[in-house]
Amino acid sequence: MKRIFLSILFIASVISLGTSQENTEDIIQEAARTRLDSTLQSFMKNGEVAGASALIFEKGKEVYFNAFGHADVDKKIPMQRNTLVQIYSMTKPITGTALMTLYDEGKFQLDDPLEKYAPEFANMKVYQGVDSDGEMILEPLNRPITIRDITRHTAGFSTRDDIPGHSEALKEADPFNWENTLPQMAEKLGSVPLWFQPEAKWEYGPSVDVQAFLVERISGQPYQEYVREHVLDPLKMTDTRYVVPEDERYRMSPAYRKTEMGELNQSPNEEAHAFNYKKWPLTPGGWGLTSTLDDYMRFARMLVNEGNLEGAEILEPETVKLMSTNHLDENITERSWLPSKGQVGFGIDFAVRLRAPASVEENNGVVGEFFWDGAASTLFWIDPVNELTAVFFVQIFPYNGSLHKRFRDAVYGPIVLPKGSK
Repeated sequence: MKRIFLSILFIASVISLGTSQENTEDIIQEAARTRLDSTLQSFMKNGEVAGASALIFEKGKEVYFNAFGHADVDKKIPMQRNTLVQIYSMTKPITGTALMTLYDEGKFQLDDPLEKYAPEFANMKVYQGVDSDGEMILEPLNRPITIRDITRHTAGFSTRDDIPGHSEALKEADPFNWENTLPQMAEKLGSVPLWFQPEAKWEYGPSVDVQAFLVERISGQPYQEYVREHVLDPLKMTDTRYVVPEDERYRMSPAYRKTEMGELNQSPNEEAHAFNYKKWPLTPGGWGLTSTLDDYMRFARMLVNEGNLEGAEILEPETVKLMSTNHLDENITERSWLPSKGQVGFGIDFAVRLRAPASVEENNGVVGEFFWDGAASTLFWIDPVNELTAVFFVQIFPYNGSLHKRFRDAVYGPIVLPKGSK
């Protein structure tokens, strides 16, 4: 089993020199901190980000924290431990957790038809292209959408803007307008045909927004209240929220965009933070939350502890295992960009690592880990093998997966392939 940061071969070489176990631990930790510091600093030196921070726990103890660069370049505010960032799709695992608290209560089964609880999605049609007049050709569902489908992105929903006829229908329905409530979102989304038959493809989209609506429908409680009461408050995640109060906005990191010329531009806060500076009717399950390193780490630690943190019982251990188990059949070969994440399948709102990296260019990681990231290039993962959790924050567009590759290599050490591999 690989230890955090350094390979077993390095540990053995240190011990062979007659170094005591206690001193070996110190050497390992110092080398790890040095490598991580160097990696995070390089992101700023290369002009890739304005600021970066990371927090790592192993076996229940903090083993690394540091922050470099600026949260706000214009105001010369450094990146700090309590900096608030927009986590975008790292909202999704929180929504999935809220949904699965209802599963633990026996409120639904994963293979229940979605329409059992949400008739808005009954008798949907499936897109088959357009005719000579540009009208959509539709066919009936082969089978109903299941709750499992919306937890693994196989329901057939899409938000693509390049599907002839379909994209225009989605734009006209406008389900994701911030002025819509979740029930209004569901009704409008259900009026648009699916792009493909359930389980035909893996397509990232609005399935987790449907999960938030389902939480609201099954619980009878507004989603924002339910997730606060059943996940965020028990975990003491007080900085994780949709709306940031005016007196705390000084902690919000601006968003940055890398131009085609390689320049780093700071986006206007009025534009980048428009959703989080006002209470909107829409409370999306797939994005929208802000958080801090420590807040999100509490969520990650709950998961590595199989649903429990400091006495707060969020999920049953068996449910966490279910969420972190691959639910994608190998016959589902069309998987959009999911293969870019490495040798992974998909569980319930997490990518799940199935195999070790097959090349040194792939994302590093341990078989059994589960993780996700966000549009502004944030990242977190849970490594149950080493009882390790990591949270990495930057705020940069477009999404930069290269940062994740290098951060992972800094945590685990360079990828070492078996002899004979390329």
